Amino acid sequence: MLFRRACSGTLRFVGDLPDLRGDEGQSSIELLGLLPVLVLLVALGLQAGLAGQAWWLTRSAADAAARAQAVGTQPQGAARRALPQRLRRGMKVTLAEGDTVRVRVRVPSILGVGLGTATAEAQMESQQ
Repeated sequence: MLFRRACSGTLRFVGDLPDLRGDEGQSSIELLGLLPVLVLLVALGLQAGLAGQAWWLTRSAADAAARAQAVGTQPQGAARRALPQRLRRGMKVTLAEGDTVRVRVRVPSILGVGLGTATAEAQMESQQ
């Protein structure tokens, strides 16, 4: 850049320079500022969906385990078959009072934090 000294002692640019007072590119900067917030909101939405799916599938596994218990077969195997592979690890099936079966699975996390468990109970009268 070429500089020319003005009488007041300040430097002045010579040549055509863009006017930096405009708002061109402002929306791009704002989008970059909002991008982490948008990514976090998407991650939280996906995590909520995973938690809901885990609860729903745990309920189905409890129903399958209660049916198996009612006909005299192993409720653990029935619950395991009702769940996808990623939920089988850490699954716990317990027999509660009477004909009630309780199934507990860990909620999968995409954020890397433990989110607890999903628990469901089901009951069916013995069919034997």
